Amino acid sequence: MARYAMAVDLEKCVGCGACVVACKAENEVPEGKFRLVTYEIEQGHFPDPKIELRHEQCRHCDNAPCVAVCPTRASYVDDNGLVRLDYTKCIGCKACMVACPYDARFINPDGGYADKCTYCFHRVERGEKPACVKTCPTGARIFGDLDDPRSDINKALSDNRVSIPKKEAGTEPKFFYLNEELTEVTH
Repeated sequence: MARYAMAVDLEKCVGCGACVVACKAENEVPEGKFRLVTYEIEQGHFPDPKIELRHEQCRHCDNAPCVAVCPTRASYVDDNGLVRLDYTKCIGCKACMVACPYDARFINPDGGYADKCTYCFHRVERGEKPACVKTCPTGARIFGDLDDPRSDINKALSDNRVSIPKKEAGTEPKFFYLNEELTEVTH
């Protein structure tokens, strides 16, 4: 088994949106809904304003509050450490949405169940990278197995400045920002 994780190198991301489009197409995400969103965070003032991009999606946490609160056990952690959903068990109660500190879930209007980023587990099972990683033109998105010391994710985590979004939530996410510059984020 593996322990999958993802990182986004904020120095490499150009905000093109290819990851968002690839995710929607690959996973047939309904119109107006997103498994992955990108925000522009502005800080500073003229003549030295700064803009940094933030990628919001499921973090596949080791201590996932969405799993703990699910009354039907539709939310679960698979053998590879991915937080998954059994759509047939989901009753659309939104408890997982409330519990998630990352606002990473939505109710799929086509089926009435909770939905979110899956790190494209269907692609990963075939030995492929998630759609957002594969399509990134600058290589800003990195994915791999934390248990493999030679993986791309481990190399990226050891070679760059690493930050964990909302670390204080105690969720132990497997999603990291690399080379973050801003110290305070509000949106």
